[in-house]
Amino acid sequence: MDDEPMVRDVVSRYLEAAGFSVQAIADGEEALKALRRATPDLVVLDVMLPGRDGLSVLHELRMFSDVPVILLTARSDEIDRIVGLEKGADDYVVKPFSPRELVARVRAVLKRVGPSRGEQLEFDGLSIDPTTRDVIVAGRRVELTRLEFDLLHHLARSPRQVFTRADLLRSVWDSSPDWQDDSTVTTHVRRLRRKIEGDPDSPRWICTQWGVGYRFEP
Repeated sequence: MDDEPMVRDVVSRYLEAAGFSVQAIADGEEALKALRRATPDLVVLDVMLPGRDGLSVLHELRMFSDVPVILLTARSDEIDRIVGLEKGADDYVVKPFSPRELVARVRAVLKRVGPSRGEQLEFDGLSIDPTTRDVIVAGRRVELTRLEFDLLHHLARSPRQVFTRADLLRSVWDSSPDWQDDSTVTTHVRRLRRKIEGDPDSPRWICTQWGVGYRFEP
């Protein structure tokens, strides 16, 4: 979804050439109507949509759908990228961008959000089931986005192992650190802590290794 006809055309052609079926929409309200009618495998969403901007569309979309979203943002608008991640975007691409990079990002996100299999992880007050993708905290089911679950599961599979942000970008985002900055990981860790920790400012499970990265404390 992009308001610039040339960008929509180029993105659509590259994605179609890569084997994807594409529906291009230029307006935020029309995009939401289409998303309520049918859920695609992934949404590419421009922040600068006319009428209703992309962040507003993303906010409402997350009220009824967990479909993966890649934001298109301007290079100077770091705040849009941070807000987008806070609202539940899975990834972002900064304009101007290479269409080949966008195709690679789409493939990486779709690969990452595919079904995860493995043993259920049990800790004191925390249960993580990779088959159903359920997370139970103190007997209460917690709703996580796909990316939040993948991040938690990746950390919890290797208790006390410290992962740098670059490690997590490669393993969880399936993305080169050259494509993204550390704030992507930091923002998602902050969101995840708010959902599973009793005190996000003094986390029980997802701990910061200062100057290095993050670890899961069982």
